[in-house]
Amino acid sequence: MTVARLYIIPAADGKSAEMEEALVELSKVVSAADGSEGVELLRDLGNEHRFIFIEKWASEEHHARSLATLPAGSLDGVQAAAGGPPDGAYYDYLLS
Repeated sequence: MTVARLYIIPAADGKSAEMEEALVELSKVVSAADGSEGVELLRDLGNEHRFIFIEKWASEEHHARSLATLPAGSLDGVQAAAGGPPDGAYYDYLLS
Protein backbone atom coordinates (compact mmCIF):
# COMPACT_ATOMS: atom_id res chain seq x y z
CA MET A 1 0.00 0.00 0.00
CA THR A 2 1.58 3.27 -1.11
CA VAL A 3 1.52 6.14 1.36
CA ALA A 4 2.39 9.75 0.65
CA ARG A 5 4.43 12.02 2.87
CA LEU A 6 3.45 15.55 1.90
CA TYR A 7 5.41 18.63 2.95
CA ILE A 8 4.38 22.24 2.43
CA ILE A 9 7.65 24.17 2.47
CA PRO A 10 7.98 27.96 2.51
CA ALA A 11 11.01 29.58 0.92
CA ALA A 12 12.48 32.71 2.47
CA ASP A 13 12.04 35.95 0.54
CA GLY A 14 14.44 36.00 -2.39
CA LYS A 15 15.27 32.29 -1.98
CA SER A 16 12.69 30.60 -4.24
CA ALA A 17 15.25 29.63 -6.89
CA GLU A 18 17.56 28.21 -4.22
CA MET A 19 14.68 26.25 -2.68
CA GLU A 20 13.66 24.82 -6.03
CA GLU A 21 17.23 23.71 -6.71
CA ALA A 22 17.60 22.20 -3.23
CA LEU A 23 14.32 20.29 -3.52
CA VAL A 24 15.27 18.91 -6.94
CA GLU A 25 18.54 17.64 -5.44
CA LEU A 26 16.71 16.20 -2.41
CA SER A 27 14.25 14.44 -4.72
CA LYS A 28 17.16 12.47 -6.23
CA VAL A 29 18.23 11.27 -2.77
CA VAL A 30 14.69 10.37 -1.72
CA SER A 31 13.93 8.60 -5.00
CA ALA A 32 16.97 6.35 -4.54
CA ALA A 33 16.00 5.28 -0.99
CA ASP A 34 14.75 1.78 -0.24
CA GLY A 35 10.96 1.75 -0.36
CA SER A 36 10.67 5.02 -2.25
CA GLU A 37 8.12 5.01 -5.04
CA GLY A 38 8.97 8.47 -6.34
CA VAL A 39 8.71 12.17 -5.62
CA GLU A 40 6.57 15.01 -6.93
CA LEU A 41 7.50 18.68 -6.60
CA LEU A 42 5.06 21.55 -7.08
CA ARG A 43 5.23 25.32 -6.72
CA ASP A 44 2.16 27.38 -5.81
CA LEU A 45 1.04 29.41 -8.87
CA GLY A 46 -0.15 32.21 -6.61
CA ASN A 47 2.86 32.24 -4.27
CA GLU A 48 6.28 31.47 -5.73
CA HIS A 49 7.67 31.04 -2.19
CA ARG A 50 5.46 28.02 -1.39
CA PHE A 51 6.42 24.51 -2.48
CA ILE A 52 4.78 21.12 -2.05
CA PHE A 53 7.10 18.13 -1.88
CA ILE A 54 5.33 14.76 -2.10
CA GLU A 55 7.24 11.59 -1.32
CA LYS A 56 5.62 8.24 -2.20
CA TRP A 57 6.59 5.32 0.03
CA ALA A 58 5.83 1.61 0.24
CA SER A 59 5.01 2.22 3.93
CA GLU A 60 5.47 4.71 6.77
CA GLU A 61 8.20 2.42 8.10
CA HIS A 62 10.19 2.76 4.86
CA HIS A 63 10.02 6.54 5.23
CA ALA A 64 11.13 6.39 8.87
CA ARG A 65 14.08 4.14 7.99
CA SER A 66 15.11 6.46 5.16
CA LEU A 67 15.38 9.39 7.55
CA ALA A 68 17.95 7.49 9.58
CA THR A 69 20.08 6.83 6.51
CA LEU A 70 19.96 10.20 4.71
CA PRO A 71 23.43 11.15 3.54
CA ALA A 72 24.98 13.97 5.56
CA GLY A 73 24.08 17.37 4.19
CA SER A 74 21.03 16.18 2.22
CA LEU A 75 18.79 18.77 3.85
CA ASP A 76 21.31 21.63 4.06
CA GLY A 77 20.11 23.44 0.93
CA VAL A 78 16.46 23.18 1.93
CA GLN A 79 17.19 24.44 5.43
CA ALA A 80 19.29 27.33 4.10
CA ALA A 81 16.48 28.49 1.76
CA ALA A 82 13.58 27.90 4.16
CA GLY A 83 11.36 30.73 5.29
CA GLY A 84 10.04 28.69 8.20
CA PRO A 85 9.46 25.08 9.19
CA PRO A 86 7.71 22.75 6.77
CA ASP A 87 4.26 21.40 7.48
CA GLY A 88 4.20 17.65 6.90
CA ALA A 89 1.81 14.70 7.24
CA TYR A 90 1.19 11.19 5.91
CA TYR A 91 -1.68 10.57 3.49
CA ASP A 92 -3.38 7.46 2.12
CA TYR A 93 -4.16 7.34 -1.58
CA LEU A 94 -7.90 6.99 -2.04
CA LEU A 95 -7.81 7.46 -5.81
CA SER A 96 -4.94 7.89 -8.22
